[in-house]
Amino acid sequence: MVIQKEKKSCGQVVEEWKEFVWNPRTHQFMGRTGTSWAFILLFYLVFYGFLTAMFTLTMWVMLQTVSDHIPKYQDRLATPGLMIRPKTENLDVIVNISDTESWDQHVQKLNKFLEPYNDSIQAQKNDVCRPGRYYEQPDNGVLNYPKRACQFNRTQLGDCSGIGDPTHYGYSTGQPCVFIKMNRVINFYAGANQSMNVTCVGKRDEDAENLGSFVMFPANGNIDLMYFPYYGKKFHVNYTQPLVAVKFLNVTPNVEVNVECRINAANIATDDERDKFAGRVAFKLRINKT
Repeated sequence: MVIQKEKKSCGQVVEEWKEFVWNPRTHQFMGRTGTSWAFILLFYLVFYGFLTAMFTLTMWVMLQTVSDHIPKYQDRLATPGLMIRPKTENLDVIVNISDTESWDQHVQKLNKFLEPYNDSIQAQKNDVCRPGRYYEQPDNGVLNYPKRACQFNRTQLGDCSGIGDPTHYGYSTGQPCVFIKMNRVINFYAGANQSMNVTCVGKRDEDAENLGSFVMFPANGNIDLMYFPYYGKKFHVNYTQPLVAVKFLNVTPNVEVNVECRINAANIATDDERDKFAGRVAFKLRINKT
């Protein structure tokens, strides 16, 4: 025989919910007494307090092993790469001599990029160093901070310095300057105590023919040892990395030329096919004339 359960009225359901929320006879709130709720709150307070303390302690211990100035791991930067300025999309330097806007953007970028290299700023912030040797600044047990940097004056860039240059780095006359810079790697002794320089060539035979002649500043694309080692952004606050400027004199007009520049240094590999920027950089150069 099936016994039908008595259907409760809406008022009865509401009364049961009220009694569940607060039972005046047993003084229970949500089915628990005040003492029970106090023990539960105390448990979770202690539990999450312990988790917070353990996380804080773990982070503190980890931070003790990390330097504020030097990355702990630098395995991806074993070999510095090269880059060019002006910085362009896809590393294409395209100049239309008759169209001022096509090259003025490059000029503006170079003006901003080279501003820290002004001789007056370099004389104010950086040291005159002895060429041909590393500028080492060891701590010797006491934090030597900030590190001093060697001067790299804008005038060292010769015809590519842009100082009093009516040709705007040669872009208005079809003889553009392209700047090569080596990416910074902390505590890296570039050159292994031997001289080093940057060289540029056309990637293919037809590129070599169309590239024509060029001059480099400083002479022969030399990079001096005195600009190394680099101690990091926080230590080396006024560091300005050395540059090599390449002024292309007679590029075949209206032809895309593939150029590759690489650094010749004893401890920088430039033949790693897995990394196209390791010790080298390739870019396209095109001078349009109508």
